[in-house]
Amino acid sequence: MQEKTPYRPKKFAVIGAGPVGCIVAAFLARGGYEVTLCDVQTSLLEPALDPGIRLSGTDAFQARVSRTTTLVDELANDPPDVVIVTVKATALPIITSALEGFIGEGRYVVSWQNGIDTELVMAERLGKKQVLRAVVNYGCILEGPAAVKLVFHHRPHYLQELDPASREAALGICQVLTECGLDTHHTSQIRNMVWTKTVNNSCMNPVCAVTGKTMFEVINDPIVFGLVNSLLKEGVKVARANELMLGPDYYLDCLDYIKNAGHHKPSMLQDIEARRRTEIDYINGKIIEYGERAGVPTPFNTTLRTLVKALET
Repeated sequence: MQEKTPYRPKKFAVIGAGPVGCIVAAFLARGGYEVTLCDVQTSLLEPALDPGIRLSGTDAFQARVSRTTTLVDELANDPPDVVIVTVKATALPIITSALEGFIGEGRYVVSWQNGIDTELVMAERLGKKQVLRAVVNYGCILEGPAAVKLVFHHRPHYLQELDPASREAALGICQVLTECGLDTHHTSQIRNMVWTKTVNNSCMNPVCAVTGKTMFEVINDPIVFGLVNSLLKEGVKVARANELMLGPDYYLDCLDYIKNAGHHKPSMLQDIEARRRTEIDYINGKIIEYGERAGVPTPFNTTLRTLVKALET
């Protein structure tokens, strides 16, 4: 019997030229892969071609992408093997609609995003077989067009297919990312990992967004930090009520992790300062939604979601 050839993608598209997208595009480009960077803002794209995306901080190098475009629909002219979506979750419906025209058998889309159930939004239009979900463990700041500072990079990252039939594709994508320096492991626990990360984000991000304080400032204000603690406990309660596995020591581990945060503005505070929509609906909003399913009250998450939504307008 002839052995099946391992899946090995060669062409990638990264949707979103913000800090998260620039990082994955730069690593893939440095690894010698054909990369198309897509964003609606032309000013963010131009330097990615020449002189290239510049990374500083925990990883420092410069790499040029193969091409850029402002239209997702243009990717259909020379379809990539893998599309990595790094934009805010709020943009998913319109992006998924554009991808629907060319994502099919042998092509895959990876949700390389924060928040709960982003992969399910894409799978509704594209099908579960074509969609994969990642959990990414780096913090970054966009210092200028195609210029990103990595504040921290905690390898590895994780990735899983939604449909078991796409496992070989997931393994192939993990191998490519790892060889490029973005160490990525295949997992069968991505949903638990998404919740582990999101509950962590849900207690710090909205508090920083509402107060305008950095993570370090929040941690060192005992009154404000009390709110963080209440949000964390509430998120843990909702996750466990929905039979999600955070780990026996998750609460204490999360507190230790939070307390080691530095003078970093989380993405939700950056969005508020830039007058952009946040991902609050896919973070605290999802905890509220899952709390309702399990009959768990979520007064702290509900209050913070309301305050952040008020700041968005």
